[in-house]
Amino acid sequence: MSTILLGRRACLLIFLLALGGCENGMQEMYRQPKLTPLAPTPLWPDGRAARPLEADTLVHSAGTLAASSSGRRGIVSEEDDSRATYTHAALERGRQRFDIYCAPCHGLTGDGNGYITARGFPHPPSYHTDRLRAAPDSHFYDVITRGYGDMYSYADRVTPADRRAIIAYIRALQLSRHASLAALAPSDRARLGEAP
Repeated sequence: MSTILLGRRACLLIFLLALGGCENGMQEMYRQPKLTPLAPTPLWPDGRAARPLEADTLVHSAGTLAASSSGRRGIVSEEDDSRATYTHAALERGRQRFDIYCAPCHGLTGDGNGYITARGFPHPPSYHTDRLRAAPDSHFYDVITRGYGDMYSYADRVTPADRRAIIAYIRALQLSRHASLAALAPSDRARLGEAP
């Protein structure tokens, strides 16, 4: 046999032996010491391995969402069902962001008749349908974050705070068409009565 062939076989043998050693290293990675949730540990002053959530953490897969097959149907916020009260500044910011990112397709009034749809793009649903008026805020947050149907994700363009401001503005648009006079304060009803 030639020395070149013997050298190649020796290199192959060394490579195979080294490759076998990698598996031992991988097994060590799987068996490394770690903390499991709710286990006691002397590492932290409170003695718990599970750490409290940082401020502004968004909860994933809480409540009924945790029962879904993937556990990732949406982002849940604590005020999701309470329809939080928004400030004028948040609504104004939401209007500005809505006009930039949403109105081209959804229209300035949220009716699904934006200028892009006039050029042949499919019409998105109106925000004024019963289904979307009843949808939780997390639905809109999830759609802005991940996209839906023909709409692509805006996660890299719209910050989480701006997503919440857009949702506040969507709720204002919905209220603008579906508010009852009985829900208004007496002073506001009087002003409406004076309007021509």
